[in-house]
Amino acid sequence: MLKGLQLSLWVFFLLACGFLYLLTLKSSCLFSCLPTYQSQQGLEGVLRHHHSIVFLETSERMEPPPLVSCAVESAARIYPEQPVVFLLKALNDSTQRSTNATYPAVSLLSAIDNVFLFPLDMRRLFEDTPLFSWYTRVNISAESNWLHVSSDASRLAIIWKYGGIYMDTDVISIRPIPEDNFLAAQGSRDSSNGVFGFLPHHPFLWACMENFVEHYNSDIWGNQGPLLMTRMLRVWCKLRDFQEVSDLRCLNLSFLHPQRFYPISYSQWRRYYEVWDTDPSFKDSYALHLWNYMNRGRKVMVKGSNTLVENLYRKHCPRTYRDLVPGPKESVTRALGPGNQ
Repeated sequence: MLKGLQLSLWVFFLLACGFLYLLTLKSSCLFSCLPTYQSQQGLEGVLRHHHSIVFLETSERMEPPPLVSCAVESAARIYPEQPVVFLLKALNDSTQRSTNATYPAVSLLSAIDNVFLFPLDMRRLFEDTPLFSWYTRVNISAESNWLHVSSDASRLAIIWKYGGIYMDTDVISIRPIPEDNFLAAQGSRDSSNGVFGFLPHHPFLWACMENFVEHYNSDIWGNQGPLLMTRMLRVWCKLRDFQEVSDLRCLNLSFLHPQRFYPISYSQWRRYYEVWDTDPSFKDSYALHLWNYMNRGRKVMVKGSNTLVENLYRKHCPRTYRDLVPGPKESVTRALGPGNQ
């Protein structure tokens, strides 16, 4: 009897030690681990199930601002059983070893179980697509809108190759999107390219990539992005006006009502940074596009402001809100930093 009790205690002790060891490893990832390098699957392995949520960063910025972190965290919360993939052009062998003190947002996102960070290798991504010949010829140094144009191209290629849902990094997820093949309307007959989803090798995206190359003109804002999606949709479908809050179906894709992602239009983007008497429920929306390009840093979310955007952060990206969003005094200090006086 005594020996049995001693054996049980030893087993319990060993299990407890094992649990504490695993917990220590997990905690250490808050400081230095990136899931892409923990995983042996690699990018293709993570994406092969066709249900990933994909974000892109085409600049050399390694540390994303709070809005980007909120977008990725909110997607991870809404889609807990699906991989959320964040591709960063700046991510490489040296940045993967950086610590939490250097890149707190990267560390925060890396600690979320279903978030995976990978380097964005455009040349490899565009292989076997119509975009490859364009990419190998384009003079990047002469492109004034390269960050946006390269993002427009990358999102088409990755969703065509692997399937899934692409989202801009200023889109906060609030409900699952119940569609496989869809475009998001931002106006009655105008498509966005800030959110879209398709199964792999969908012919609509292949046609978009061909049109991207054939009608390439990066001097026209949006020509390779929302204007491309809109002109291809008009070829693909006979568009009509939306009736109430209902989506349009065309062949094998859906054109989702503007309320699904754009209940606040681009001209009203400041409303996200205002105090509302009663916060809207957004009951007809799957996600909210915060129009960060329109904002361009003029408005920031501040703790204690009770604005709509603060309440969205509290509810949909609580880790980001807790750890990355500055309080009022910090915001003033940052605003008055070097070059901003």
